[in-house]
Amino acid sequence: MKQSFGMDPRGDLKAAARGINRPQLLMLFSNADQFETHVRELETMFPGVPSIGCIGMSYDTKIVEKGVGIIALSDGVLAAANVLEQASAMPAKYISRLEEDVKTVDASKNNTVCIDFCTGNDACVLTTIYSVLKRRDISLVGGTGDAGKVSVNGRIYQDAVVYAIVKNLHGKVKAYKENIYHQMGDYRFIASRTNKEKYIVGALNNLPAKQVYQDILHVTEKEITTQTFKNPFGKLNGDDTCIISIKEVDGNSLACFRQVNDSDILVMLELGDYKETVRNTIRTIQQDFPRISAVFSVNCLFRYLLFTENQYMQEYLREMGKLGKHAGFVGYGEHYNNRFVNQSMTCVVFE
Repeated sequence: MKQSFGMDPRGDLKAAARGINRPQLLMLFSNADQFETHVRELETMFPGVPSIGCIGMSYDTKIVEKGVGIIALSDGVLAAANVLEQASAMPAKYISRLEEDVKTVDASKNNTVCIDFCTGNDACVLTTIYSVLKRRDISLVGGTGDAGKVSVNGRIYQDAVVYAIVKNLHGKVKAYKENIYHQMGDYRFIASRTNKEKYIVGALNNLPAKQVYQDILHVTEKEITTQTFKNPFGKLNGDDTCIISIKEVDGNSLACFRQVNDSDILVMLELGDYKETVRNTIRTIQQDFPRISAVFSVNCLFRYLLFTENQYMQEYLREMGKLGKHAGFVGYGEHYNNRFVNQSMTCVVFE
């Protein structure tokens, strides 16, 4: 199979698509002002080709902060694209669409992946989607786009998740998740006074959550939302740690980008040697895949901001480019199988 990436910083879709020939799946990454126009235009240019899209930055060896980017998969891919509507209330109502698409593609563990773009309510959406995927042990990689809009096959949806079931006809696929944080000290907290709808943590070990965070890290209230780049919370999930980013201060509470429930056990995380972590990820992928056709990744917005602040973003893309055809987008939350994570990178590798 082949992966192509086209971009235009001015938002000229025809210029971005100039090198794309006979695509079998298209992924569109646009800006809020031109998204609807780009969705219609893409369907006109490539009628009948399965496509999914969202609003967000995209990249290969360079990042497109505005404008438009397109990823095209071709030459040995079988794909089906569709939507689950009412993501905030009842995505399961549309689950038969996913079940039919899995059958149509004849999806299997070793050669198929689900790629999804979501408008929100990620945890519920992933639980719904994975109820189907787990029957065949199919991996999922995806993320949340901006502005509450996504697209599939030339149509725009709000409050929805769009997905593509992608089968590699000439090799295997495998999903990965990268975590650049590790546990800080022996800090362990029991969360309470939480608000599931607003993702609020009111107290940690029965003390105001804001006070606990400030006392440990010696930061002002204004510094909390940037300190989370270096010190997010973590929720232990077996041998894995789910990263929980802080969105904002809410009185004496902390509003997060991921739901926390009463009695959840949280830990404090700290930033590790992210350059070495990236190199380890690349080495692992190269060991697993002697021949790589494509890598599609989703990087968190906070990782992008952290890497940019430390003048590492361009180096990071060059490093990932050593894998071959690497492209992806910057999300507001990352999906890995049935998990909704923050401040992470998830990717799928195609043989």
